[in-house]
Amino acid sequence: MNSPRLARTKHLSAANVAGVSVAVVIVNYRTPELTGTCLSSLAAERAILPKLKVVVVDGGSADGSAEKLARTVTKPEFAGWVSFLPLELNGGFGWANNQAILALARAPAAPDFVHLLNPDAEITSGAVALLVEALVNDPRCGAAGSQLVDEHGAPAASAFRFPSAAREFVNAAQSASLGRVLGIAPAVIDASSSCEVDWVTGASVMFRSAALREAGLFDDGFFLYFEEVELMHRLRARGWTVRHVPESRVIHREGSSTGIADARELPSYWYESRRRYFALTGGRFAALAADLGSLAGIATSKAKLLMGRRGGRRAPRGRDLLRLGVSASAAAPSPSVPAWGDPPGKPPAWMSRP
Repeated sequence: MNSPRLARTKHLSAANVAGVSVAVVIVNYRTPELTGTCLSSLAAERAILPKLKVVVVDGGSADGSAEKLARTVTKPEFAGWVSFLPLELNGGFGWANNQAILALARAPAAPDFVHLLNPDAEITSGAVALLVEALVNDPRCGAAGSQLVDEHGAPAASAFRFPSAAREFVNAAQSASLGRVLGIAPAVIDASSSCEVDWVTGASVMFRSAALREAGLFDDGFFLYFEEVELMHRLRARGWTVRHVPESRVIHREGSSTGIADARELPSYWYESRRRYFALTGGRFAALAADLGSLAGIATSKAKLLMGRRGGRRAPRGRDLLRLGVSASAAAPSPSVPAWGDPPGKPPAWMSRP
């Protein structure tokens, strides 16, 4: 991060954010070494944000991660600002984050902002304070997200438009040119300056606690994927805004916990989460329209292959959409959203599905 930006962040610390309380939540799943690196990268942020605290959560790793992290958080450099919350259950991304947020909400002094940070992420200097700045400067901003970059500094997709049946068609067809011809704006928003967007990456996103009090926490009917999209859809429906803050840069080693970055096929829970998102935000017919859009896109992509043009990896598969999407769209899911202040510990709703 360049020196003018750092100077501006330090000025902000002295003038505006010294009294702001921020709780960073890091959910580990079988990546204790990466979690330790992520945690260490946050230490310097405390010079800008003296009231910053961190909750490290182990999401039921059952591989010795919890024991390793319990030792890590007792190191002298983490004393007084890092706590550890081991969970016995692997309840998914949203549920694990909820457990930490629910505990924070019931503390004597709840934080002003909650920053969710992936364990495979590493903060660059000032990144957390810049998200605080975005929220402090706009009282109606409910969430602000960072710009993800890879280990070489190349930017990764971090800001997005909401999914739609039309975008599902273009994405499954794996043809940006087709989207341009049809006038369908791409899902990814490429912005070099701070701007309002539909939703931002869940790998580094800061929520205003007041917005979560109004809209609720993550819907725990999701196991993994689309849960942050649904939450930000809910925030925007209640009048809160979502902001992309590209000045806040976070190094991200994508898929280290899930392994999905290297997978050739998407897991079944991806399809189930996708269907749940469309059904909750638009009804079962929206879910059906999204599936039909994807199936049409898949057919278009196969036609491209027959003409000798290669497609991308990890595209939706028609047979999986038929089995996990279209065939299940008749059942409209019920929301399962814990409220700020609810007691933690209730098992996630996705575990009770047949």
